Amino acid sequence: MTTRHALLALAVTASLTLAACSRAPEQPADGRLSQAELDKETADEFVARVNRELAELTPEFTASQWISSTYINDDSQLLAAKGNERFLAQTKAWVEQARRFEGKEMSPETQRAINLLRLGTAMPPPRDPAKLSELTRLASKMEGAYGSGTYCRTEGDAKDCRQLGALEDVLREDRDYDAQLDAWQGWHGVAAPMRADYTRFVELVNDGARDLGFADAGELWRAGYDMTPAELSAETDRLWTQVEPLYEQLHCYARTRLEAQYPGRGSVNGMLPAHLMGNMWQQDWSNLWTTLAPYPQAGKLDISGALERQYQVTLNDHLVRENALIDTDQRVEVARGAQAEHAREMTRRAEEFYTSLGMPALPESYWAKTQFIKPRDRDVVCHASAWPMDTTGTDVRTKMCIKPNEEDFTTIYHELGHVYYYLAYGKQPPLFQGGAHDGFHEAIGDTIVLAMTPGYLQSIGLVDAQQAGQESLINAQMRMALSKVAFLPFGLMIDRWRWGVFDGSITPDNYNTAWWELKAKYQGVAPATARGEEFFDAGAKYHVPGNTPYTRYFLSHVLQFQFYKALCDASGYQGALYDCSFHGNKAAGEKFWSMLSKGSSQPWQQTMKELTGTEKMDASAVLEYFSPLQEWLVQQNEGKTCGWEAARAPQGPAQP
Repeated sequence: MTTRHALLALAVTASLTLAACSRAPEQPADGRLSQAELDKETADEFVARVNRELAELTPEFTASQWISSTYINDDSQLLAAKGNERFLAQTKAWVEQARRFEGKEMSPETQRAINLLRLGTAMPPPRDPAKLSELTRLASKMEGAYGSGTYCRTEGDAKDCRQLGALEDVLREDRDYDAQLDAWQGWHGVAAPMRADYTRFVELVNDGARDLGFADAGELWRAGYDMTPAELSAETDRLWTQVEPLYEQLHCYARTRLEAQYPGRGSVNGMLPAHLMGNMWQQDWSNLWTTLAPYPQAGKLDISGALERQYQVTLNDHLVRENALIDTDQRVEVARGAQAEHAREMTRRAEEFYTSLGMPALPESYWAKTQFIKPRDRDVVCHASAWPMDTTGTDVRTKMCIKPNEEDFTTIYHELGHVYYYLAYGKQPPLFQGGAHDGFHEAIGDTIVLAMTPGYLQSIGLVDAQQAGQESLINAQMRMALSKVAFLPFGLMIDRWRWGVFDGSITPDNYNTAWWELKAKYQGVAPATARGEEFFDAGAKYHVPGNTPYTRYFLSHVLQFQFYKALCDASGYQGALYDCSFHGNKAAGEKFWSMLSKGSSQPWQQTMKELTGTEKMDASAVLEYFSPLQEWLVQQNEGKTCGWEAARAPQGPAQP
């Protein structure tokens, strides 16, 4: 997700792929139950049948979605839409059948399975078959449009066309103000045509949510946390209140540095310019390390530079071996081979962290079927994601377009967290093959990322030996904060926007205005140029057209610190939290694996308590981890006016 950091909605909905059941009075020829048999079925028998047929049908459904994401064309979108339509139609039928058990006595396990069945889909199906068909077509169309999105501009007689990856490279590497602005505006312009489709999509998923008994789709999403929707909203507010002062100090420091680098243009009314943060969505500021590094001489933490140098060694070896130093076409193919080899090597390093804890090696099929780099011959969705292709835990994959940089390197560790969750709960019944809640799923890999201390990075040859002392400590803390702390408000605001869209408080003619008001409120980020309602800037983030709930990512950025602290304790570590790496510790690994193996079979509060000793999500571990940095930031910001006025973002002309 990532994000950096992204698990597809499939990872949620795949756990609820359901078989169609006929209500005809006679036994159907295809073996489905007759109405008479359905009437005799107990709740336990119903859940057992769902689990059996789910195991049979999941591979077909997930394959259609995989093909649509890795071979984007009209045919694959059609297959994905039809597969999704079938899935949602069957979901609807099974939820209807489950209603006959309301108010009846049943085991807690069966009751939980039926509740998960009702709450588990992010895209609730409308009852009207025509609306259902329209919904799935729109979902596939928007995902395809995102994956194939291209920004073109003409320079003289030449036409320069770039997709998201190339535009992200500009923000990552080029500190020229205008080049960054052009790349940022170019990608956000790609999203504008999705606006009408998304508006209709919202109407249809709200119809489906109401058919399930919810006020709107946002309420359905918030109901899936073993607490009421209102309690979930209050819980996220409470957690944000805990971490907001830390983010405000980091924001103040970053603004000062940007204003020094871009005099007169380094801030927008006290807010950070959206295109200058090194990331298309300002969710991760790691790419601004050269600008924001506290002490550049106190030991290098240039992970991207180290990865690039390693890749160049691999490339040169391939070029010499294949004698491809001159031939252009051959050189391109050899370079792609080197990219794939280096991407696999980066993934092997991530796998080694998990196996060092006593977890199993990835299946051979993972290495054969995963998408490691962007293919040369077709459009794909490059957004990183992890995939359980069946319910046995034997066919697991990741989908990325890996490049030799720090962001992609840590993303691999993140995505393998999902994969190891799939492997661990693979022995659970299919309806319990999910995270304790979705924030747990996102936190697993990032817990490992927290344990990638400078000492660990040095042990695998990515950084030099770090000088002991305060300066090296602050550097290490800043490196992590640019990823973890910078993300927190972004993780919160996306679903704040969608909850408003779903409940109607944000109307279609106010989509963009509300988007930038929320980015201003939570992130203190603003566009450098007017962004009126002719744009659809929310659609420039994959999870919006991809319909993936986002609160999970905010919760994960709290949970991962709680998990990390618990695993450090389990490993026997004693010392400052930020300096703990449990790499190679089997005791920590055993406790982690035990938690993962529970899946969604019990309330998350119970799973949380078994690992951490508490049933409550709490950000105190975040503050403990970053306490040296927060103290340092307060000193650096002394005398400055921190914070920002979350006024309305600058708007362009109204949409005609």
